[in-house]
Amino acid sequence: MSARPRTLSRVAAVQALYQAEQAGQTGETVIDQFVRHRIGDPPGTGGVEEGRLPAADVPLFARIVRTATQQQDTIDGMIANALPENWPINRLDPVLRAALRAGGAELWLSDGPPSRVVINEYLDVAHGFFSGDEPRMLNGVLDRLAHLLRPAEFPAAS
Repeated sequence: MSARPRTLSRVAAVQALYQAEQAGQTGETVIDQFVRHRIGDPPGTGGVEEGRLPAADVPLFARIVRTATQQQDTIDGMIANALPENWPINRLDPVLRAALRAGGAELWLSDGPPSRVVINEYLDVAHGFFSGDEPRMLNGVLDRLAHLLRPAEFPAAS
């Protein structure tokens, strides 16, 4: 996994959103826990290989998690509409669901990086968690969300 701070922020956001859903915790609770225990590199603690994300960009991480949790109903609705009709959102692997929520939240941010950058970053993150078809599904769903949330980035075909 790349050690770029923004990529690590996205990995942390996926992990935090997964934790929030599994433990029934709020976005603010998991942000606090991650910042205190997983992000940053206090002396004598392990790095990425031990589950820590020492170089993560904390403001980006917090912004993704906050947006994903505050806009979860809307983002989940858009994800559900992008999925095949016979594949409800609750059928998704919970890590994939967290990655889609994080990616959807970042696409929600109109002042973030271009959609293609966001999608490629979450593809990299997904490949870190999955070896099957999940990254391809994530790519398709985030592409649909990008077209909905940032239509100006996709000129109409002539």
